Amino acid sequence: MLPMIRERKPYRNRRPMVSTPARTPTYGAYSPAPRAPAARRRLGSHGLAEFIEGWLIGFGGGAVVVAALALAVLILAPPRRTNILLLGLDRRPQEDTTASRTDTMILLTVYPQGRYVGMLSIPRDLYLPVGGGVTDRINTAYFYAEIAAPGSGPAAAMAAVRANFGVNVDRYVRVDLAGFVQVVDALGGIEINVPQPIEDDAYPTYDYGTTTVSFAAGPQHMDGDQALAYARIRHGSSDFQRAARQQAVIEAVLARLMQPGAWVRLPAIAAAVKDSVGTDLSPLDLLTLAPTLLVVGPGQIDRSVIEGDMVQPYTTDGRADVQLPVWAEINPVLLKMFGQ
Repeated sequence: MLPMIRERKPYRNRRPMVSTPARTPTYGAYSPAPRAPAARRRLGSHGLAEFIEGWLIGFGGGAVVVAALALAVLILAPPRRTNILLLGLDRRPQEDTTASRTDTMILLTVYPQGRYVGMLSIPRDLYLPVGGGVTDRINTAYFYAEIAAPGSGPAAAMAAVRANFGVNVDRYVRVDLAGFVQVVDALGGIEINVPQPIEDDAYPTYDYGTTTVSFAAGPQHMDGDQALAYARIRHGSSDFQRAARQQAVIEAVLARLMQPGAWVRLPAIAAAVKDSVGTDLSPLDLLTLAPTLLVVGPGQIDRSVIEGDMVQPYTTDGRADVQLPVWAEINPVLLKMFGQ
């Protein structure tokens, strides 16, 4: 018998959850993305990428004027808060499908009025209602919806987060393994300060084998494959520690984008985004969110992971080890990050 999961009052108005069929997910080994993946279904958002390319390549001209106007709007009439669900698909490069688990789920909040940016990592094994009367790991909400109706996964994942956490979810950004590598390589790599040595002697390869990956402590330059491995190491650390590393990688990507040295790579970055990133962010969204991200800066992003006292282990009737939410511990974090 499943434990009772208490219904919670939302901080924002709830929207109905997407109805999805009950299915039993299958779990397999991860596989890192090769640099030249086989043909696969694109996740790209073409209009947005073209806008980014035109905006950034023209940075020395009219874009500067628009940026100044955007900063003026931030000061005089700050836009509303926007919450963006970042989805990392566990999809192998050779798989021509978007029906994958979202093993990375990070809720990014940008609050211009408070000059605040925060990231909340939601563990993939958090056991919650995921739509259609099904209770399962939250990372299956996207998967079930995509199986039932391709293209509906983002809305289902957003609805599951919205309904369970009572927080508005306005937009999404989605990327798979190969896409992540492509974007980081287009940036020319990123800089990560590894807090302590870490090693995984059973890191899964994309041909279903394993290899050993390790990182020494200290500042390091990482290309796409290295950054992916650092974000995905599972053995030798917990899922919660992995979530913290993923947040550090996102910070490093944002920091790299703000460096003038990356601007010469803007055509390659725009092409990588076009091919690899799916999102419903509009050009107007970028214009309204960018000033706050610039003012706050990557180093001042408030980072939190649902971990420790906020979860409790549980074994389902099917003998799956999952995590139950402890709302008394989670609610204060939600209020601090999203209830301002």
